[in-house]
Parts: sequence; C-alpha cells; structure tokens
Amino acid sequence: MINIPQTGQSAPNFSTPDQNDKLISLIDFSEWIVLYFYPKDDTPGCTTEAKDFTDLSSQFTALGAKIIGVSPDSGKSHCKFIDKHNLSITLLSDPEHQLIEAYGAWRLKKFMGKEYMGVARSTFLISPDKIIAYSWPNVKTKGHAQAVLKKMQELTAK
Repeated sequence: MINIPQTGQSAPNFSTPDQNDKLISLIDFSEWIVLYFYPKDDTPGCTTEAKDFTDLSSQFTALGAKIIGVSPDSGKSHCKFIDKHNLSITLLSDPEHQLIEAYGAWRLKKFMGKEYMGVARSTFLISPDKIIAYSWPNVKTKGHAQAVLKKMQELTAK
C-alpha cells in the first residue's frame, strides 16, 4: 500500500546524502522546503524540471524556501548532472528508495505496455514546522516549478 503524505500531516523525516555525500536531514532546516522526486538525472523531463527550479531558485530563496531534488542516482551522477546543466539546487541520492518510499513516490508505472516499479514524479511543499503544506503526487514537468512557486507565494502571503 502506497502511503503519500497529505496536506496537514507531518513530513516524514529523512537523513540522506546529497551530491557531495553530506548527510542532509529534514530537522536541519528551519525554512520552507520544496522536496521533489524525479526518476533519473540527465533525462529530458528531469533536466527540464531541474533547470526550471534552478531558474526560479532566487525567487524561492526570497520566500524562504530551499529546493531539494531526490532520485535513486548516485552522488557522482548528481555532480555530473549539476555541472552539465549549471544547477543551483541540492540533489539527494536515494539508491535504496527509503526516502522515495517514505513519501510514496516509489510506485507502479507503465511504459509501452510494460509495468514496473519506479519513481513517480512528485513534489511536496514542507513548512518550517515540518508539516506538508501542499503536495503534487503526479507531476507533469511543463510549468511545474512555476506552479510550485505560485503556491509558495500564496502560502507565505497569509
């Protein structure tokens, strides 16, 4: 049974290495977090999403938010991805899918008639008090970073 954290619930804690093999934990943050899950570094949709978040990162920072991407890729793969596309976001490496599963992003997917388990593109907006403020369980990359920024602006204007 897939358990996707819902708005108003506590965000599942995590301690996961980033692209530089530094352990990153939810409890380390006192700001908003945009936590997004994506299938694979340097693939077309994932690259678009990462570049869009990077392009808007100064606006997210101005609202007090940190952008963190998560995939099963290695830290080495993340470093190449960041360097190749000049990304300014933090990427977490979760090859064992512990964080991905905790947020319900490890799901049955279909491609060309075949079913398999994989990362379902999804995003969670986590408030400074570690509560899920909003979630997008099934993300389409086009315009997604802008939609997250718009929701962030609405939530922080209250």
